[in-house]
Amino acid sequence: MDTTYFSRYYWIMVFRAYELKKNLLFKEVRWENLYDYKEWIRILKERWWRIKAIACDWKKWLLQGFPWIPTQMCHFHQKQIIIRYITRNPKLEASIELRDISSMLWKVRKTTFKTRLIDWHERYKKFLSEKNDNKKFIHERTRKAYRSLSRNLEWLYTYEDNGHLLIPTTSNALEWTFKHLKDKIRIHWWLRKDRKLKLIFELLQK
Repeated sequence: MDTTYFSRYYWIMVFRAYELKKNLLFKEVRWENLYDYKEWIRILKERWWRIKAIACDWKKWLLQGFPWIPTQMCHFHQKQIIIRYITRNPKLEASIELRDISSMLWKVRKTTFKTRLIDWHERYKKFLSEKNDNKKFIHERTRKAYRSLSRNLEWLYTYEDNGHLLIPTTSNALEWTFKHLKDKIRIHWWLRKDRKLKLIFELLQK
């Protein structure tokens, strides 16, 4: 499940069945919020859909919003978070090593990844604690990259902890759907909002 915006005034929320490759529900919302996600999960259950697991992006309130449903954080979004903090080509040795560890996310098991992350933190603990004359951390971006991986680890390997459910590790199927929708809307930029929504909903039904 995911939500994307087409302007600052309207967003589209979509629930997609990974195994069926089918969009189950979609609606216009004013912004992405937990209330609408919960309400639509309730509607899906009323329609006799069984919610086995959820794959979504990095928002903490979303990852924590459904403690009764196995929730997988998208690996692609986690990778983008790391890039945002330390870039694709970091200069610091600690950041280079952390980037390399993060690139193993979808290649190694949870225990291996966690061990390497803990080992990295132990070796660079003093480095991460360095402060300037204003008592601010010097390597704040590297600290944030590590904190992101450490904090999100609980949801990054849900697919492994629940192997029988065949949970996807990314929400890329919806990302590609959103890209396709926005390309279509960009071509028909002159349409009124109501006609744009009609086009979006027709495309989502296919």
